[in-house]
Amino acid sequence: MASTTAPLRTVPAPAAPAVRRRPRSRQQTLQWVALHSLAVGLALLFVLPFVFLLLTSLMTDRQALTTDLWPRHWRFANYVDVFHASGFLTWWKNSLEYAVLGTLLTLLSSIPVAYALARFRFRMRRLALMVVVATMMLPPQVVIIPMYLVWAKQFHLNGTLWPLIIPMAFGDAYSIFLLRQFLLTIPQEYLDAARVDGCGELRTLLRVVLPMAKPAIVAVGLFQFFYCWNDYFGPQVYASENPGAWTLSYGLESFKGAHHANWNLTMAATLLVMAPVVVLFFFAQKAFVEGVTLTGVKG
Repeated sequence: MASTTAPLRTVPAPAAPAVRRRPRSRQQTLQWVALHSLAVGLALLFVLPFVFLLLTSLMTDRQALTTDLWPRHWRFANYVDVFHASGFLTWWKNSLEYAVLGTLLTLLSSIPVAYALARFRFRMRRLALMVVVATMMLPPQVVIIPMYLVWAKQFHLNGTLWPLIIPMAFGDAYSIFLLRQFLLTIPQEYLDAARVDGCGELRTLLRVVLPMAKPAIVAVGLFQFFYCWNDYFGPQVYASENPGAWTLSYGLESFKGAHHANWNLTMAATLLVMAPVVVLFFFAQKAFVEGVTLTGVKG
């Protein structure tokens, strides 16, 4: 007698209970409102001065001297007038040359030193690191007189920006320290694998370390570019006697004195000086923040 097997019935799984969100308490709501109000207030504190600069730069000469906050006639020609002012384009070129060359020389000279301090094992390594850190504590005003005598009397480079650019080819203590801190976070296994494949130290640095250290390199490059672009003390010491070697940060003071009654032009010139820094940081902020964050992970 054949036996018949009854079909198996699938029992539906019990539905997961719906998770209900607890409504916010009154205290949590007040904390949320207070926190966001503080954030909005701080944002306005930083943004409003830039808005004031922008609105004033678009006013006419007469309205800029009044208490008006909103332009009656939008005068975009102020920016054209600034570029046609005597010396402004020269100052722009000098600032760009100083910032770009200074940044490139700093990176080229600081990366090998940081790599050596992070990965090589040699005598006096800790002492060398201590010397690098100690130079960070030495303000430039302490050595400015002997440095000026060397560049002006021995090399006759006063009236130019070369006394500021050439020393960057010999490394920067702050850049070396930041890069060294980041290079310590790269696993040693990657470097060992490159050496097993036949790479020397230079090829290991170029092919393995530099691609992995892009965030730190971008952060250090931005730090150095901002420093050179905004440097006022250096051009004042070495290039003050030659208007053809002035940078924007130093020439802006002269521009302000020549247009002390034209606040609209002064504000337009100020925004043009700030614009490259703001734009550069806007496009590189992700790598910049990542590099700054990771440079302090390991000591």
